[in-house]
Amino acid sequence: MSDPAVVLDDLRSESDELDRLVGELDEKGWARATPAPGWTVAHQIAHLTWTDAAALLAVTDPGAFAAEVEKALAAPDSFVDEGAETGAALPPAALLTRWRDGRERLRRALRETPPGARFPWYGPPMSATSMATARLMETWAHGQDIADALGAVREPTARLRHVAFIGVRARDFAYQVHGLTPPAEPFRVELTGPAGELWAYGPEDAGQRVTGPALDFCLLVTQRAHRDDLAVRAEGADADRWLEIAQAFAGPAGAGRTPKGAR
Repeated sequence: MSDPAVVLDDLRSESDELDRLVGELDEKGWARATPAPGWTVAHQIAHLTWTDAAALLAVTDPGAFAAEVEKALAAPDSFVDEGAETGAALPPAALLTRWRDGRERLRRALRETPPGARFPWYGPPMSATSMATARLMETWAHGQDIADALGAVREPTARLRHVAFIGVRARDFAYQVHGLTPPAEPFRVELTGPAGELWAYGPEDAGQRVTGPALDFCLLVTQRAHRDDLAVRAEGADADRWLEIAQAFAGPAGAGRTPKGAR
């Protein structure tokens, strides 16, 4: 995951796939409710547009981005929704154009960053590769909300490796955002990719283990499905606890989804 060009190419592909899903929607389609309470399809794309703009600011003007972080700290429970509301109020064609332009500007900026550069973010500072991976994760996750709203079924791709990777890397952050001390020892995570390949993270002899389909793990760490509805399994009390709180995104812990049986 050290080459930003690889992730940036996959980010473009992920964005293009979502673009094909929303590009021909009429106004009724843009106004359709998604699984995120209070968010329509327009809110989902507006959020991606807003976050791409924040990422571009972090890359190109860290001082100005620091001011945005202060605003977020002053309103931790509302700043994300406010950004989505502003964009969702635009006409769909204008929002779509803004999203397309912003994501391309960010992609170019990340591709041009010097090796070793790091940028501020709402969580830990990020390299160009990490920033691109985070954008891909969010694009996939919010794309899942949109697909669910439209009744579309997306085929999982090898791009899920980036989502799984950031989900594993964010383990300690998930504990910290819940006010918990992360376990000292690493976990072993073994996931089955879309083509049946094994994606493995952590030492083979780790006492705490997580296994399952890569798609289900990605749905879990992006909080797009409840653990009860997924085939992700834990061995060990610490690993089991992690699956209850896992999140791949920066910011406050999300509310997650309710189990299908409880809806």
